[in-house]
Amino acid sequence: MRKSLKGMVYGLFTVFFLLVSASVVMAAEEAGLPSGDYTSAIVIGCSVIAAGIVMGLGALGAGPGMGQATSGAANAVGRNPDAHGKIMLTMLVGMAMTESIAIYTLVIALVVLYANPLLKYVFG
Repeated sequence: MRKSLKGMVYGLFTVFFLLVSASVVMAAEEAGLPSGDYTSAIVIGCSVIAAGIVMGLGALGAGPGMGQATSGAANAVGRNPDAHGKIMLTMLVGMAMTESIAIYTLVIALVVLYANPLLKYVFG
């Protein structure tokens, strides 16, 4: 059962990738690219998809981490209200470290979108 599910997921991913890359290739002609030069269109389309996936995974990691930090701090303040200042400082530092993951993914997404190193190889 597990192998068939894994194969189905791979099959759906392949079909999705083919449909997305085909639509990017068809849009290449409308963008004014020479006929037959679809490599740059595919690289640009895959770069946009990669940037979206990177931002989604970054937010998926940072969101629950920040929620757990806030929950833990609220529980700690509820148990010991006198330690409010130390708990708040520790929570804010931890949340800043957690948020840095989302900022790193934003930087990676912006590099992929605007300073893509692969484009110099495509456009020569």
